[in-house]
Amino acid sequence: MAAPNSPSSSGKPAGPTPGQNRFNRGRRSLEPEHKINNLIRSSNVRLVGENIEVGVYTLGQALTLANNLELDLVEISPNADPPVCRVVDYKKFLYEQKKKKKEQKANQAKSEVKEIRYGPNTDEHDFEFKLKHAENFLKEGHKVRAFVFFKGRSIVYKERGEVLLLQLAQRLSEIAKVEQLPKLEGKKMFLILNPKGKAGK
Repeated sequence: MAAPNSPSSSGKPAGPTPGQNRFNRGRRSLEPEHKINNLIRSSNVRLVGENIEVGVYTLGQALTLANNLELDLVEISPNADPPVCRVVDYKKFLYEQKKKKKEQKANQAKSEVKEIRYGPNTDEHDFEFKLKHAENFLKEGHKVRAFVFFKGRSIVYKERGEVLLLQLAQRLSEIAKVEQLPKLEGKKMFLILNPKGKAGK
């Protein structure tokens, strides 16, 4: 019979390791998103976190330190050499990660491509009306994809479409920069504008 502290075939102590009880006791069914505590397999780790001295520790030292602080040892960069682990409350760590992802998704959703459609014979009133829409989209942080649609034989007026789109870009030059100059694709001529900055800046 092996002694309580004799190494197992994996080279780790056979008995419970520091940090094991805090997160894993009675919670075997949970599969953490990261390797934590006794699930970490590296013999040495680079430790980061609050109230600890950053540096390379043996896994046993790192687990003991985390356990003494009543926190978890979380592997955050498994491909580093040695792997980087953070001493942190794992529940809090997951909450912050989830919050950060949610904020990133929200920012992506905020930045959309808004389309503005013109015809080659658009009158001044319609131009100004849609110009205002484009201005609002840009101030909200959206990209604007303005296009002139040439219906039937109106393709012969493609120069008018180009002039109209360039006029739009010029009128919005204080808040937008041109990503793509007018370009004809089939029966549509496109102009893409990016906002220079958020409204009020």
